[in-house]
Amino acid sequence: MTDQPVFVLGSGLQALEPAAFDTEAEFQELLARHPRVLDFGSLADGQPLRLVLVAREMGVPTNVESGPAYWLDHLFVDGDGVPTLVEVKRASDTRIRREVVGQMLDYAANGARYWPAALLQRSFEETCVADGRSLGETYGELLGDRSPEEFWSMVEERLAAGQMRLLFVADRIPLELRAIVEFLNRQLRQTDVYAIELTQYRGDGDLRVLVPRIHGEVATAAKSPTGRRSTQRTTRDDMDAVIRTRLAPEPRRVATALLDHGAARGRLEGGTAKYPSMSVYYPAAGRQVPVWTLSLYDSPVKEELAFSFGSITHHLGRDRAEAFAESLPMVPELRRKLEVQREKGYNGWPSVPLDSLASEPGAVDGILAAIEQLMHGRGAPD
Repeated sequence: MTDQPVFVLGSGLQALEPAAFDTEAEFQELLARHPRVLDFGSLADGQPLRLVLVAREMGVPTNVESGPAYWLDHLFVDGDGVPTLVEVKRASDTRIRREVVGQMLDYAANGARYWPAALLQRSFEETCVADGRSLGETYGELLGDRSPEEFWSMVEERLAAGQMRLLFVADRIPLELRAIVEFLNRQLRQTDVYAIELTQYRGDGDLRVLVPRIHGEVATAAKSPTGRRSTQRTTRDDMDAVIRTRLAPEPRRVATALLDHGAARGRLEGGTAKYPSMSVYYPAAGRQVPVWTLSLYDSPVKEELAFSFGSITHHLGRDRAEAFAESLPMVPELRRKLEVQREKGYNGWPSVPLDSLASEPGAVDGILAAIEQLMHGRGAPD
């Protein structure tokens, strides 16, 4: 980047000189208010990319039992449900050379594990209110024919699969960071990594010009098509095939009973991660509430049932979530996680291996009975 001015030609010729951002907070505020400066590329249907702010200073926990350990500068999302993580640094900050990369990877890894759909939805809606944005209009930019719950579940699935963008934004991108970004883009199949150099020019009065320059696009274009995102969803046949060929008889019975109940009493929603997964939305209080997700992981191989307490609390309130937790069977591994959820306000994804459910007599029947109570608004049995 040179320090040459740019010129605006109107009634006369005005030179705009390069100008640093006064503070990092000013830089961050500009991106939060004007994400268009970060829009480049297109969505899967060919429409122009438009980023929408989910939250500024998004908390990043490192385990289910604690609050945020770190704070991401900005979290955005687009109409394809692809999350975009943004870290902002001024050129005067020496961390822009290498340290910011480890920082960003830490945020991405832990956000993928500990940002449930309900938390993302709540953060987005609170940000809209705080910024004075119309929630209906902003959702109109994102949802298409999907419900908010479906959209945020898709965002959560993309995070879990590593389908995200990582953006390093600075007023000057050093060569060291450019090299790292291009290397990461060549190696990562699901995640796109970019460095955006946002140069500011100032003229007379309040006149400002922002000129973005993207680094990393060449490496992104070189990725093989098989490594790019896919919106193909897991089907019931996909789940049944894995259950039939991989699971022992008792875990197979548990998985099949859960999916059969979901199909009969709720709505099955296939995941988009690389491994087979399926969530179930049940009708409760006039809403479709995501209650659980069955995931059949490939690497390492494991099968887990996770309960969406964040969504249950968001839609039905903490009392209903607590009553549901108390209605679930006393499987030791699950009960320990539910105790943590009680302390944290029922906003997480406590999970239990199918093997643990299969080894506990009556566990799957107890889960289905608890779901029925949740659907009909009844509390835990005495």
